[in-house]
Amino acid sequence: MKAIVITTPGDVEVLRLQEVEDPQIEDDEVLIKVEATYPPPRGASPYPGLEYSGTIEATGKLVSRWKVGDHPNSYQTVSFAFDSLVHVQVCALLSGGGYAEKVAVSAGQVLPVPSGISIKEAAAFPEVACTVWSTIFMTSRLSAGVHGGSSGIGTFAIQIAKTRGVKVFVTAGNEEKLVVCKELGADVFINYRAEDFVARVKEETSGKASGLRMSPENKAEIVNEVEKNVWPAVVAGRVKPVVHKQCPLSSEAHWLIESSQHIGKILLIP
Repeated sequence: MKAIVITTPGDVEVLRLQEVEDPQIEDDEVLIKVEATYPPPRGASPYPGLEYSGTIEATGKLVSRWKVGDHPNSYQTVSFAFDSLVHVQVCALLSGGGYAEKVAVSAGQVLPVPSGISIKEAAAFPEVACTVWSTIFMTSRLSAGVHGGSSGIGTFAIQIAKTRGVKVFVTAGNEEKLVVCKELGADVFINYRAEDFVARVKEETSGKASGLRMSPENKAEIVNEVEKNVWPAVVAGRVKPVVHKQCPLSSEAHWLIESSQHIGKILLIP
């Protein structure tokens, strides 16, 4: 298969598309042919690719829920889960390895592609959904303050927070990006290049503002919570993917990220 390889330590130009061996799956993993993936921010992972979407090509002997195939099923109305006996298109949260045509991942980190979302668009969801849900709702239970509201995580955080009745504060570096945040439902808009966002947020919250970032350890637990609590809002059309551009599997996407001109997600298409 082809994969983006970090050939040496360095900047974006060290990323190269190369032929590599197909990944071998463990008993509790599935092998997935990648349909689309998302380039992580600088420093997020030593090996690129934190989320992806695709179709299952093989499963380990301990995997029961997911089956080989490419036909998506609809959600059940009560349990909001997929029938384990049908073939499905999926997306998943990764620790790395999504910059390739195939990836092996623990079955517990796999999610069904939500109804109404294309398989390519689904690559824009797993990492942001798990980050936002675990940080804001599983851990802090705070009103949402989104620094970088027009980013991939930011555009998702605004939408899911509004579905939960949360007042959302956002910052962005220009007025165009703040307009997008407003259209997504944010309540307070701060251009961090023009004013002190810390002082503004403290003023808006009577000095009670706080924020945090975390690196969840139990990915399977978070993925399960996301499917139960976030996926219904996606299926209902209340949370939608914000995709700036689709790029080929190359270093082009990283140059676009470096420019900070994008709004929402940039997807890689093998």
